[in-house]
Amino acid sequence: MTIGPDDRSTARITAVRDGRGGTALPVLDGAGPIALRRTSGEGSAARVVVVGSMAAPVGGDRFALVAELGSGARLVVTSAAATVSLPGRTGETASYDLTISLEGGAQLDWHPEPVIAATGSHLLMTTRVRLAPGARLRLREEQVLGRHHDWARAAPPGRLTSRLTVHRAGRLLLDQQTDLGPGAPGWDGPAALGGHRAIGQLLTVGHPASAPPPGADAALLALPGTEATLLTALAPDALTLRRLLDGACSTADDGTGSEPDVTRRPAGP
Repeated sequence: MTIGPDDRSTARITAVRDGRGGTALPVLDGAGPIALRRTSGEGSAARVVVVGSMAAPVGGDRFALVAELGSGARLVVTSAAATVSLPGRTGETASYDLTISLEGGAQLDWHPEPVIAATGSHLLMTTRVRLAPGARLRLREEQVLGRHHDWARAAPPGRLTSRLTVHRAGRLLLDQQTDLGPGAPGWDGPAALGGHRAIGQLLTVGHPASAPPPGADAALLALPGTEATLLTALAPDALTLRRLLDGACSTADDGTGSEPDVTRRPAGP
């Protein structure tokens, strides 16, 4: 475990080409509540599953994950389960910082399970991405306000404040922040969630992404540069959100070295 100067627990993933047409993981270090497990991969891509080794984040927790991909490395990262933000005893916020760095020709597919804000919690999430020319990225984020039984007993959800910053070739590509949940101005109004409880986005760089289906509460934004898009979507629940984001990955590379056709699924149960 690595403890930084600000007392954060920092987990680390480093991926490099192995010289045999595949990808090696010379650094795979868990820290705090983050455990990292390598699973069997296909083609030239390595695969890592993020496993929560304890209940976290809890108010007051501060942890981070750093992923670095060398030139030509290919990595797929998933998680074993949803991340549930929980309140602490003192009412402090928790923080989770993700830093991603890709060298030229590297490819990363980052699609963890959702982050769920339980009643009384407040999680600050920061994602920083640095891409060299020729790097390819598909990054999915899903956030759900409140657990099912929170809503069943009419309890308010927790709060999620997140910021995503992306630089490519040293130039700013995207910088956005969302603040949702009790205490955030207008978070449940028509200009924000509009009564929905799940929000997600799919950032693609170097991958094509298809437009959302007609009638979906979603928008596809073209970012500066070649094949860079951001899809933002709202849904009443996590399942509907997942189907909507999956449907946008029409021809994205699955990390195996091929370019499969992905059938668009309808946005709904």
